Amino acid sequence: MKAVIALGANIGNPKEQMDLAVAMLREATDFKLVSSYYSTKPVSEIPQPDYLNAVCIVESDLPALDLLALLHGIEKTLGRERTEKWGPRTIDLDLIQYGSLLSSADELQLPHPRAHERLFVIEPWHSIEPDAILLTHGKISEILVQLH
Repeated sequence: MKAVIALGANIGNPKEQMDLAVAMLREATDFKLVSSYYSTKPVSEIPQPDYLNAVCIVESDLPALDLLALLHGIEKTLGRERTEKWGPRTIDLDLIQYGSLLSSADELQLPHPRAHERLFVIEPWHSIEPDAILLTHGKISEILVQLH
């Protein structure tokens, strides 16, 4: 199934960490595309550096929770510590959408419940898949216009 994964980093060496995360995804999945890296302002009130963000598309046969566990494993390998919600991070990997799966489970909400509000997700995704549809909110090209 096609998975849309958002990447972000803003402490340490964000470009290097993003490159490593992409390399690990290439090894662990049938990797298709990655967007350019976008520099973005944090959405949190917590003082922190700007982020680098990207979106990649992969194909995977893993069950959704196993794919999420893979993403968390990559984060852990790259030094991610979950200490402060919306705080700075060495790497963040979010599963935005996975095939046509819809889930409202606490451990995995699909599509990502705030993807449609986040320019740092929609803009890079649109750059590599302009005709994509966010299952819960429609065409990402239209979402992008609303976010600008």
